[in-house]
Amino acid sequence: MTFELPKLTYSFDALEPFIDAQTMEVHYSKHHQTYLDNFKKVLDKYPNLQDQTAEDLLKNLNSLKVEETDRKQIRNHGGGFVNHNIYWSIMGPEKKIDQELLKDIEKTFGSLDIFKEQFNKAALGLFGSGWAWLVRDEENNLEICALPNQDSPLTMGHTPILGLDVWEHAYYLKYQNKRADYINAWWNVVKII
Repeated sequence: MTFELPKLTYSFDALEPFIDAQTMEVHYSKHHQTYLDNFKKVLDKYPNLQDQTAEDLLKNLNSLKVEETDRKQIRNHGGGFVNHNIYWSIMGPEKKIDQELLKDIEKTFGSLDIFKEQFNKAALGLFGSGWAWLVRDEENNLEICALPNQDSPLTMGHTPILGLDVWEHAYYLKYQNKRADYINAWWNVVKII
């Protein structure tokens, strides 16, 4: 399988004023690209793994026949690659609300506002760098989780639905140390809910 950055369906400035063009360009062109490059570099050592999807590699991470240091590289860089693919895909300048997901969120959490409050709390409570997630667990139930670094919900058997990057590179140019301001602004560009 050839791994490459997904094409953005919007321009770098399309999410302004909530996410600025410079942050988008650096985040996508530098950070995401570096995760991909390092992911491909570790996979070069394992030709037998290159026919799998990045998602399958993460789902089966613990059973891969690789050196332990390479398993960590696949987790970190493969996770960074996949996590960012999700991040770009759930954002956009125009809403395309997933009505079924919205109904499921309201059923699970009580309301969209309660869900956002709980999601924001998870994102704010994450010490250091990482991601806040809305996932479907093994029984297809929705839940919120926060994971450090570039860890992927896929490694836990969960299906990621909505992911918020709370690494500083995602917001520091515009929001500096104001993670809460970034999180609140981000909801304006989430297109699926």
